[in-house]
Amino acid sequence: MPRSTPARGLCRTGVLATAVFAAVMAGAGPATAHTEVEAPGARALDQNVALAFTAASESDSAGISKLEVILPEGIAPTDITYQEGPEGWKFAATDRGYTVSGPKLAVGEDAEYVVTARQLPDVRALYFKTLQTYDDGKVDRWIELEEEKGGEAHGHSHPAPRLALEPAAPGAKPVGPTPVQTATTAPATTGPGPAEAAGGPPAEAAEAAETPTGDGGGMPVAATVGVAVAVLALGGGAWWWFRSRRGGAA
Repeated sequence: MPRSTPARGLCRTGVLATAVFAAVMAGAGPATAHTEVEAPGARALDQNVALAFTAASESDSAGISKLEVILPEGIAPTDITYQEGPEGWKFAATDRGYTVSGPKLAVGEDAEYVVTARQLPDVRALYFKTLQTYDDGKVDRWIELEEEKGGEAHGHSHPAPRLALEPAAPGAKPVGPTPVQTATTAPATTGPGPAEAAGGPPAEAAEAAETPTGDGGGMPVAATVGVAVAVLALGGGAWWWFRSRRGGAA
């Protein structure tokens, strides 16, 4: 009976390792085409964290033209700042996350971009559901969560990008929500108006403006009536005097 030699044992080990590696690669092959997010060393409650996304192209006839991300609970659209991405692509916030889109990429080219999160929530893992659109209208929906299949990622056809977080650093605390900037209208009056600046309350100033004064605003009504009566009296007296003289002369 032939005896096993060390050389033959090593050969067997090498063949087995090659077979295992091939099996692993075969099973992991589809997963390499998924959309992924990375933030090395990220911890819960970390602030200003750079999140690097990679969306692998799965089409052999169309290029990626848009990515829509649905943010996990604890991160608001206003907490995200766009850093960099494909040339010509733009960032836009939505009511549930954001989009990054622009000129279509070359067929087979992956879409890579980076955003900054103001603060990560205090959780163990984050899922960034992603809708990946190609220029021919096809949409890859990377939205499945591990929890939906008993905590096993294997078997998922379209898993959402997942970011595992380390426990929060000692003393780390949640920051307040990002202030929402809204258009505001200035109040009708922010200081004393012309009437108040003149030295009186608005109502008194308005009344004074409507009432004629002797400062160039015309004669008072009473003075006008008095002048008219005086003129009539003088005219009447002159007429009576003139008539009396004519009567005496006759």
